[in-house]
Amino acid sequence: MGSAAEESPEDVLAEQVAYYRARAPEYEAGALWPLGPELPEALDAFRPAGSVLELACGPGIWTTRLIRHATDVTAVDASPEMLALASARVGAERVRFLSADLFRWRPDRRYDVVFFGFWLSHVPPERFESFWSLVADCLKPEGRVFFVDDAYRTTDELVEGERSATIRRRLDDGTAYRIVKVPYEPADLERRLERLGWRIEVHSTSGPCYWGAGGRERAAARTLD
Repeated sequence: MGSAAEESPEDVLAEQVAYYRARAPEYEAGALWPLGPELPEALDAFRPAGSVLELACGPGIWTTRLIRHATDVTAVDASPEMLALASARVGAERVRFLSADLFRWRPDRRYDVVFFGFWLSHVPPERFESFWSLVADCLKPEGRVFFVDDAYRTTDELVEGERSATIRRRLDDGTAYRIVKVPYEPADLERRLERLGWRIEVHSTSGPCYWGAGGRERAAARTLD
């Protein structure tokens, strides 16, 4: 791997994909899971009904919960290995699995709900606005968004300092990869989304996680009328 000075944003994103492809077999053992009831209960209360798009579905942990409410789910991930796990977990009934780089992918239809679990923190800060533009393009006019995430970063991961969004994570065999991990504070994240025209309430949990729910400003306002 190159030095930090030689790394370009594209290099780090490619390394992030490589990390999750390699980590697929050990993902659940090393993830912050189980997380307790707060996040699943919040998602169930949100009721992601209709056609649902799941971005960065990983091994399908959240897909199983989405399909309880949804008419159909389209689950997208850059890792074929993760998609294979998700397909084995969930099955193909009412679920369409797509292998794609989310920073290049564009939707072929619009959805009632867009969901992403533990993905927003892996979006580079300079791509924050373009990512939320993609989310808007994926939604029907009255569409809704729900996401869960965390700001968890260990001291030894902060190889470029606390202010950097790039950290280093290792597989069980010690192989190191650079990935993006942005430690959002819920209140700050809510304000940033408001400036982009979203009305999304972001809630802290009793642990290291947070969740957000809402929609675009005009759609949210009509919902409240």
